[in-house]
Amino acid sequence: MLADASPTRNQILDCGERLISSKGFVGVGLAEILASAGVPKGSFYHYFSSKERFGEVLLARYIERYLQQLDALLRPDGTPARARLMRYWSYWNVTQCGVGDSTEPASSPKCLIVKLSAEVADISEPMRKTLREGTDGVQKRLALCLEEARLDGSVPASLDAPSTAETLYALWLGASLLSKLRRDGSAFDQATRSTELLLGPRTA
Repeated sequence: MLADASPTRNQILDCGERLISSKGFVGVGLAEILASAGVPKGSFYHYFSSKERFGEVLLARYIERYLQQLDALLRPDGTPARARLMRYWSYWNVTQCGVGDSTEPASSPKCLIVKLSAEVADISEPMRKTLREGTDGVQKRLALCLEEARLDGSVPASLDAPSTAETLYALWLGASLLSKLRRDGSAFDQATRSTELLLGPRTA
């Protein structure tokens, strides 16, 4: 677990996450994070050796929460595994569709994996690795749910779960980027239709 007993540390991370989810990692300076958190620079460096290390910790904390939420969405609850998968994509749509602009409320939920993957992959190897591990964790969970779907007949038994999980995740990441350019939900609508096609007909 990445939880820390220090209220100051968590305050810095909370404020940094809100700012970075809106402006990106490079677009937010250390001074802005400190001002938002209401802490001096010395407090920041007491917990984080650099802004890069701060970003790495922030992402690891975010991914831990994200995977917990994903586990809750995919957890067996008496419904077919396919329905639980579609529930996840619906959740993705809700949290990413409002990709608008700076007029959005700061509380609008945004996925930091989507937000930062392209931005930090070339500038920070530790942050890239953290994001890679996170996306691998997402795809592993999707593949396990797809295996359940094969067994319960909500997708064809011939479906390749790991390959389909990777394809679906790439599809929705791409839809997220397109939605930022289009400022609407059309890419997510298309992703939903494509997902149903990739999952194939129900066999039970």
